[in-house]
Amino acid sequence: MAQVIFGGGAIILHRAETDVSSQASFVLDHPDEPRARIRTADPLAGLARAALGRLLERLIRVGSLSVALPSGEILRAGEAGAPDSIRIRLRDYRTAWRLAVYPGLALGEAWMDGGVTLERGTLWDLLDLAGRNLSLRPPPRRGRLARMWRRIAQANDRAAARRNVAHHYDLSLDLYRRFLDADLQYSCAYFERPGMSLDEAQAAKKRHLAAKLLLEPGQSVLDIGCGWGGLGLTLAEEAGARVTGVTLSDEQLAVAQTRARERGLADRAEFRKQDYRDVEGTFDRIVSVGMFEHVGVPNYQAFFDTIARLLKDDGVAVLHAIGQNHVSVSNQPWIGKYIFPGGYTPALSEILPAIERAGLWVTDIEILRLHYAETLKAWRERFEANRAEIAALYDERFCRMWEFYLCLSEVAFRHRGCMVFQIQLSKRVDAVPLTRDYIHDAAA
Repeated sequence: MAQVIFGGGAIILHRAETDVSSQASFVLDHPDEPRARIRTADPLAGLARAALGRLLERLIRVGSLSVALPSGEILRAGEAGAPDSIRIRLRDYRTAWRLAVYPGLALGEAWMDGGVTLERGTLWDLLDLAGRNLSLRPPPRRGRLARMWRRIAQANDRAAARRNVAHHYDLSLDLYRRFLDADLQYSCAYFERPGMSLDEAQAAKKRHLAAKLLLEPGQSVLDIGCGWGGLGLTLAEEAGARVTGVTLSDEQLAVAQTRARERGLADRAEFRKQDYRDVEGTFDRIVSVGMFEHVGVPNYQAFFDTIARLLKDDGVAVLHAIGQNHVSVSNQPWIGKYIFPGGYTPALSEILPAIERAGLWVTDIEILRLHYAETLKAWRERFEANRAEIAALYDERFCRMWEFYLCLSEVAFRHRGCMVFQIQLSKRVDAVPLTRDYIHDAAA
């Protein structure tokens, strides 16, 4: 065994007793020597090994991680004496090189394609370890080029918006039924008290939003990004509202319209395929849940100008969306490529100027911190419980992709500064009560 020194830290490198490639040999200098010599038939091996070692040395400061290389050698990084509870195996040195150069994209792709497999621990353990260590580092600063690229990647004109929505939301309803609650709420639940089930917490989320809308029977409500219609149907059925829901997803639209007919609410809950920018008329109330993440920074002003145009003078709007506690410029690369193309989770500092320019009052802001982490945990556990059925609907690669997505998203809320904000908006300063007591009373 020897220590291979990279900068100020050490990566422990030793030869595994089994599974050593016949294409490679491993020769170490004396343990007291400061370097190791490695001969291999793969010309990329030495470069990839060194680059990956440097990455691990910089990243893993708490806990520990072992990486089994294709030759059988083991890289170990992290705290001395920490339990060796997580070990991954790399299929080839191309995977090792890509992980070293672009880990934000390469780890997810390697997991999907089998380039990375787990020998000890779970995928959640691996990503949680990465998240805990990344939380110790300051958010990266992005330069002018990154900001220019954001304007292109997040342009989200009408055609791009339809494509991006179809990429994720036009998947089979049978998939979503296997991990969401009974009402198909695909957004952050509201855990009012410990021990709530997912279905209870999603019902509490709808009550909480309805309370902030200050709904009265007969009022008109616009639901921007209505999903499968669950919130709109609840507002129509329980609050007596007249709801118009708009979506860009064909699958979600069909389900929402069917649910409205089956529940006898088609006269009070209308759902249509329409871009929010093309909606006409005015509404007493406007609500948008889990849709703003797809708007894109270049369109923030158009979004809030649209809210101001569609909201009656005495109206109230509530925006429920994912955000983060820092400006990051771009989406997480793997999420942006495979899950939510064109998406972005903003900081409040990126949103408030557009709200002010639209002439709207911010009458309330609430930050939901770990509520989405608990929601994602529930989704992840339900997905795993129904994994065989989901694999039958799609395939193994799809399941590995969604496992990675759900785990990575939960880590973002536990360790990477993500949260959910609910922003209440109005045109008039006196459109809502002057204290927040009404929220609890109305929800009850």
